[in-house]
Amino acid sequence: MSEHIHKSDNKSLLLYHFVCPIKYRRTVLSKEVSKAFKEICLEIEKRYDIHFLEIGLDDNHVHFLIQSVAIISPKRIINSVKSITAKEIFRLHPDVKRKLWGGKFWSSGYYVNTVVIPHLI
Repeated sequence: MSEHIHKSDNKSLLLYHFVCPIKYRRTVLSKEVSKAFKEICLEIEKRYDIHFLEIGLDDNHVHFLIQSVAIISPKRIINSVKSITAKEIFRLHPDVKRKLWGGKFWSSGYYVNTVVIPHLI
């Protein structure tokens, strides 16, 4: 599973479980959209200290198990993920934007919980 992240001034093991509903609880995650979604998340990992350990795509919401560093707040993590994934999905799959009546991809809220994996401590 996950390991500690070592930085110059700290060592951390921070895991967050996020659940993000799609706007209007619409079912827009086809096989093609789901594949693109996961690829977008892998690109996010390359640019940010955000590591996707699991991505669970359900009909109308997404579960993330994300590891990050202490300097980035959970709110900043999920806001970045939601912003980038929405822009890219709309760019790659304009039909999704039409299914959402030209609006936003995500609902404004989300659920977050910290995760403890005892054998990693």
